Amino acid sequence: MKKILLIGGGRHLNSCVDVIREQKKYSIIGYLDKNLKKNRRDEIKNLGNDNQLVILRKKIKHAHVTIGQIINLKIREKVFNKLKKLKFDLPIILSPFSVISKSSTIGEGTIIMHGAIINANAKIGKNCIINTGAIIEHDATIGNHCHISTGAIINGGAIIGNNSFIGSGSIIKQEIKVGSKCFINSNLFINNNLKTNQILKK
Repeated sequence: MKKILLIGGGRHLNSCVDVIREQKKYSIIGYLDKNLKKNRRDEIKNLGNDNQLVILRKKIKHAHVTIGQIINLKIREKVFNKLKKLKFDLPIILSPFSVISKSSTIGEGTIIMHGAIINANAKIGKNCIINTGAIIEHDATIGNHCHISTGAIINGGAIIGNNSFIGSGSIIKQEIKVGSKCFINSNLFINNNLKTNQILKK
C-alpha cells in the first residue's frame, strides 16, 4: 500500500483513520499536529508539526488534511494550499460503505465518510468533508473546502459555495444557492438563496 501522511490530530482524525483503513489503499505513517494532547488514536505516531513537512515530503508523496471544519473555514484551505505548494499528492478518500454514482465528480483531497450517498451528476470540489450519512443529491454542486456535516441533505440541483459549512441534519431545498463562506447550523431547512458570509443559527 502507498504511504500517507495525515495533517491534524483532533477528533476528526479518528473518523478519517477508519475510512482510510477501510479503503485499503494507503498505509498511515503518522500525523502532524502541534498539540500532542489532541489525538485520540494512540497507535498513530505524532511526527511533529508543520515544520516537518519539507523533510517528510522527501519520503512521502501522499497526504490528507484531517483537520475538522466547523466555525473557522480557512484552516483547511490554508493547509491544503501549503501541501499543494510542496507538491504532495492529495488523494480522494472514499469509504467503501458510501454510495457514489459513477457519473458524479469529486475533487482532490476530499473525503467521503461512511454511509454518505453521492447521487448522479453531483459535483464535489476539492478538500471537502462529506461526513457520515450525508446525502448529496443528483445534479447538486458543492464548492471547494466545504464541510457537509453528518446527516445533512443537499437536494437536487442545489449549489453550495466555497468554504461553507452545512450542519448536521440540515436540509437544503432543491435548486437553492448557498453562497461562499456561509455557516448553517444543525437541523435547519433552507428554502431561500443565501448570499456570501451568511450565518444561520436558528
